[in-house]
Amino acid sequence: MGNNIGLNELGYDEKLYILAFDHRGSFEKMVGDVERVPGAKKLIWEGFQRAVGEGAPKEYAGVLVDPQYGPDVAGEAKAGGFKLAMPVEKSGQNEFDFEYGDSFGEKIEEFDPDFSKVLVRYNAEGDPEMNERQSAKLRQLSEWLHERHRKFLFELLVPAEPAQLEKVGGSEDRYDVELRPQLMMEAILQLQNAGVEPDIWKIEGISDREACNEIATLCRREGRDKVSCVVLGRGASDEKVDEWLRAAAGLGGYIGFAIGRSIFAEAVKAFAADPDGFDRAAAVESIARKYLRFIDVYEGAPAPV
Repeated sequence: MGNNIGLNELGYDEKLYILAFDHRGSFEKMVGDVERVPGAKKLIWEGFQRAVGEGAPKEYAGVLVDPQYGPDVAGEAKAGGFKLAMPVEKSGQNEFDFEYGDSFGEKIEEFDPDFSKVLVRYNAEGDPEMNERQSAKLRQLSEWLHERHRKFLFELLVPAEPAQLEKVGGSEDRYDVELRPQLMMEAILQLQNAGVEPDIWKIEGISDREACNEIATLCRREGRDKVSCVVLGRGASDEKVDEWLRAAAGLGGYIGFAIGRSIFAEAVKAFAADPDGFDRAAAVESIARKYLRFIDVYEGAPAPV
């Protein structure tokens, strides 16, 4: 356990359905005009609100949005009583770093999100020096948050090392199925041992229910009884995301999802192509429908025997 972190305070175990649109670099590319990015974020926020109006459970509904392009959305979400998550990392970096350097704490306190989120690329068989540098910064953040009774949301990506891809004949799909689950567990173990203590792990989709269960069990080891996992969407097709949601749903330790592009990409691309002439009502409805649908898939999955 890291310093000053009580096991009884660690974790979060209520349901959580996050619409994630804190993307920055990738969002700029998608929209094509930086000045229009805030408008695209506003569009997604309208879709989210529509979904709640149409039955998404407000007490579990949340948004993940950035302070750069979505400060107004963050303020409205907070004021509206929704769960608010915000990123702390610099966008588009292979190695984790703080977006606001040593001032990261001031930015967190300014917006006061329910969850401070990091996206981290960490392969346990990757560059050991880089992993060590990342772990040190992440431990610093972990301790800062928990000393202030704040929650830590950790998005773990495990990009394939060249030698690992070689083992599976260069197939990303085989890597995902055959190697990634074990590598994720090794990464979680290394990070926990380095004093990095997320309350929620945001986990790349896994189709195998047993692997999902093993990961959730690992996240809760040694008294971390309330630490939970959510499934991320990775911009994948509805069919693939459904598969991941069904594999995790109903397992102890999984509480929901944090999905972004799979929900909003279509609507945002329409907005980007013709901001003045596109059908805004249809775009808002499309976002609401997709978000609601993923909640239905997650909640409708059969409970474990």
